[in-house]
Amino acid sequence: MNIMSRIFRKEEVSRYQNKDAHLERTLRVRDFLALGVGTIVSTAIFTLPGVVAADHTGPSVSLSFLVSAIVAALVAFVYAEMASVMPFAGSAYTWISILFGEFFGWIVGWALIAEYMIAVSFVASGFSANLQGLLKPFDVSLPNALSNSLGTNGGMIDVIAAIVVVITALLLARGASETARVQNTLVVLKVLAIFLFIIVGISVINIGHYVPFIPEYKATAAGSFGGWQGIYAGSSVIFIAYIGFDSIAANSGEAINPQKTMPLGILGSLGIAVGLFVAVSLVLVGMFDYTAYKDNAEPVGWALRTSGYETVAVIVQAVSVIGMFTALIGMMLAGSRLLYSFGRDGILPSWLGKLNKKNLPNRALFILTIVAVIVGSVFPFGFLAQLISAGTLVAFMFVTIGLYALRRREGKDLPKPAFKLPLYPVMPIIIFICVFAVFWGLSGQAKFYTMLWFIIGIIYYLFYILKSSFKKR
Repeated sequence: MNIMSRIFRKEEVSRYQNKDAHLERTLRVRDFLALGVGTIVSTAIFTLPGVVAADHTGPSVSLSFLVSAIVAALVAFVYAEMASVMPFAGSAYTWISILFGEFFGWIVGWALIAEYMIAVSFVASGFSANLQGLLKPFDVSLPNALSNSLGTNGGMIDVIAAIVVVITALLLARGASETARVQNTLVVLKVLAIFLFIIVGISVINIGHYVPFIPEYKATAAGSFGGWQGIYAGSSVIFIAYIGFDSIAANSGEAINPQKTMPLGILGSLGIAVGLFVAVSLVLVGMFDYTAYKDNAEPVGWALRTSGYETVAVIVQAVSVIGMFTALIGMMLAGSRLLYSFGRDGILPSWLGKLNKKNLPNRALFILTIVAVIVGSVFPFGFLAQLISAGTLVAFMFVTIGLYALRRREGKDLPKPAFKLPLYPVMPIIIFICVFAVFWGLSGQAKFYTMLWFIIGIIYYLFYILKSSFKKR
């Protein structure tokens, strides 16, 4: 087989059915709802509403959340159909390999592995920062060298970020069903803490803080502020809050009755998350003028303490820190299954695709843990945040276009889905344009680093297929 034939070779569906047959299908709809809500409703809900309000939107931050939510929901519809037809480990990587060929599958998978690895590190770094903030009033602290990333405030390594990643990996190594029980409990606690903030915050809302709801547009150092330009800029920043729903699809190889479970899990968890994000953002900007949240890393806790609810602030922040653990579970579960898929298909070393005696991909989990510990404990929080969305949006564009290839094969070599994206064939084009618009709204630095990441991925792939070709001669 020559190189061009190899690049455009479409993978057989039976290959994935056979290779994933040993994964145990133990996850139900409630498990995927908890997984999705736990992953999506994480660090962002306690930080982004204040940050985006101060930098881009003013009181209309909820509109940025809604704009991002609409785009995320449209992509989620596509994911729901894809996952119900092809419930295999690896999600978009596996789907695109089947629909367009190995090379395009690798490009999408390369984008997603950046999302999962960086997102794990991002959440671990946020967990560490919030836990340190929670303990500070009690005079409990670590030396700067052990509590900050390399080069930040005299830091050498963020020990807390490293430890929480290792603890999450040890839990996941016990299996998806056991992890799901812990996840479900923590998600309920986190949602209750958010409701507590909303109820208490409503009692101190000043209607005057909503006027004008959409401030006049002006250019600032942070980019566009006010007007619809500010709402658009804010939606691109906020989109990072919603990307966790795709982690559900990565675990579809372990879903019970995936034709029903996957659409309900993906769309249900996103719907719950949107409601919580909009409610928190409306309450937060109603409690204080949006300018008060400028450069505020913990706007929710600050707003409660400043309003005189110090005990409530401690409770909400404590639960929010614990709740970040659920996002780590979701991202590490998805990331390890994606690495397993790379090993399963031989694009990365084949030992990554081996299962242990309990049919768990713990070798892939081990590698993900090592990388996340290094990245999350060494690189600063702000640097990680800007790298997550771009690669994910590229993968979303590929999956959206892939729907045209999927529809031609449904009912033939692929099963008919229990859920279909409405308004086909117009809707995929609309979704693609929307996703591209969000991507274009990202910072130039984020797009530059994404380009470098893809160049590295393409070089690796070309080296891989050349090496494979020489081996067969």
